[in-house]
Amino acid sequence: MRVGVIRGGPSAEYEVSLQTGQSVLTHLPEKYSRQDILIDRSGLWHLGGLPTAPARIARQVDVFFNALHGEYGEDGQVQSVLDGLNVPYTGSSVAPSALSMNKVQAKEIFRRHGLKVPPGLALAIEPTATLDDRDLARQVFEKVSPPWIIKPVNGGSSVGLFFAASFPALVQALVAARAVAQALLVEHYLCGREATCGVVDNFRTREVYALPPIEIRRPGQKKVWTYDDKYNGQTAEICPADFSDEEKRQIEEAAVAAHRALGLRHYSRSDFILTPYGLYLLETNSLPGLTKESLLPKALAAVGCSYADFLDHVIGLALAR
Repeated sequence: MRVGVIRGGPSAEYEVSLQTGQSVLTHLPEKYSRQDILIDRSGLWHLGGLPTAPARIARQVDVFFNALHGEYGEDGQVQSVLDGLNVPYTGSSVAPSALSMNKVQAKEIFRRHGLKVPPGLALAIEPTATLDDRDLARQVFEKVSPPWIIKPVNGGSSVGLFFAASFPALVQALVAARAVAQALLVEHYLCGREATCGVVDNFRTREVYALPPIEIRRPGQKKVWTYDDKYNGQTAEICPADFSDEEKRQIEEAAVAAHRALGLRHYSRSDFILTPYGLYLLETNSLPGLTKESLLPKALAAVGCSYADFLDHVIGLALAR
């Protein structure tokens, strides 16, 4: 069985995708033949180090393992290409991928399914628009109470994530965020314990199996994550988390509900914050990282599932279609 592992891509998460892809290639069970497929930053596909058309690659692959992250890999674009090639692939299909990548649309779906999300405001700014950043900040100030988290509508790995606690800091954060993306989401910053919970389809007799929640503690007194925080191995991750049985149940049920609400398949991971006012869902990742520092492999290990067995299971789900 020939498995083509797609990694790289044109997003800001290119380096993380390279690491996820390398981990997948390293841990694939021996029964599979590995094909390392690189998509460079310009979007050009490569096989064996040479530029190769996707259609030609598809003739040499039985199933694709999608190890991309961010733009193109998680927003439905590569899924559309793979659907056109009529070759099975891991991860979610076009529409659910696009929905989960768009934080504004995903939040609306979560609300409709009874999941609590932080209050926020979407800002879609035309590239040619001329506006005063203080006016933009005033729009936020009038509708969302401080402090604030500012993030791109589409994106991951904390790229373009900013925190502001005062009006002047909000103006500066909006200026910095607009340099990263034109479509922004500003949310009220919630204080509490951060948790993440992965789910896997058709695992251990359950249609959607919730892995043990992991509590995440940022280094030092930082208010928000940075890209380096997530991959430098210095973050404290408690797995299984030291939550009460009731808190664990709520997190697991919410992760399953988010996965189903978006129509995701195979696996996903949802991020939460547990506050004195309840559990809030921050976002759901349709293709969570699978690097050596990533959270999903650690949760799998906690329930006695090896990385190789997980890959074998997910590839089986893709082929079962």
